[in-house]
Amino acid sequence: MKYFWIQLLLIVGSVSMALMFIRTWGQAKNRAWKRIAFSAFVVVNVYAVLRPTDVTWLAQQLGVGRGTDLVLYVMVLAMGFLTLNTFLRFRSLEKKITDLARTVAINEGLRHNDERLGQDDLAGPAAAGAADTVAVPAPASAPAADSDSVKA
Repeated sequence: MKYFWIQLLLIVGSVSMALMFIRTWGQAKNRAWKRIAFSAFVVVNVYAVLRPTDVTWLAQQLGVGRGTDLVLYVMVLAMGFLTLNTFLRFRSLEKKITDLARTVAINEGLRHNDERLGQDDLAGPAAAGAADTVAVPAPASAPAADSDSVKA
């Protein structure tokens, strides 16, 4: 009963994190192994809060000494993993944004060139041979088309 309030606070914090994570599963599109790892983390966290002497025993079996030191070392590793994961995700997003920006720039450049040079200039020699053709009106059932695009 001595540690009841801190244990309650820590368990409520862990459960609320789990609920937020579960609630945003569809939005975050997390991979299955991340869901399993986070669920295991919450279960181990609640167990460690309820039974701190077991964590101390495990730490001594692993040669660490105290349970708090073991928890600290595990948290340092977890923070390193999260930092690396975030870095790789940002690098992937930056690459996608760069590719998207290049594609948009190329398409905008082509569109500006089409406007500046005109469609007939881009057609080149093919436009000279098509100058003799007669434009045929579009059928009544077809949607209206540009006069340049309907040639016989």
